[in-house]
Amino acid sequence: MITSLKAMFQEQARTERYQMVKSLVECKLPKHAPVSPHVIKMMGYIDNLGKLDCPISQELVTDIILQSLPSSYDQFIMNYNMNSLTKTLTELHGMLKTAEPNIKKGTPNVLMVQGGKKF
Repeated sequence: MITSLKAMFQEQARTERYQMVKSLVECKLPKHAPVSPHVIKMMGYIDNLGKLDCPISQELVTDIILQSLPSSYDQFIMNYNMNSLTKTLTELHGMLKTAEPNIKKGTPNVLMVQGGKKF
């Protein structure tokens, strides 16, 4: 009886781990969405994986979070990697919140030239 219960709960934990990893990896920040709720949601997935006896290294977690950001954060990611920063999730979250207002979230400006006199 105990063996069958143990097997049943192990299978349930395996399924839950799979779903958590899938949710974490597929989590992407939409282009104009705020970064804070996104990072908090990802931190929740990471905490749940730890509770399911499936901890993830700090470096991998940072990479997964940075990969989940849209291209408007490319400059932030490049600066983060070039400066070889190693921050906790809370520190990374704070850095992203601080950088968010400075990140262009719209379409890039286009230089327009109007036809006129030729020189």
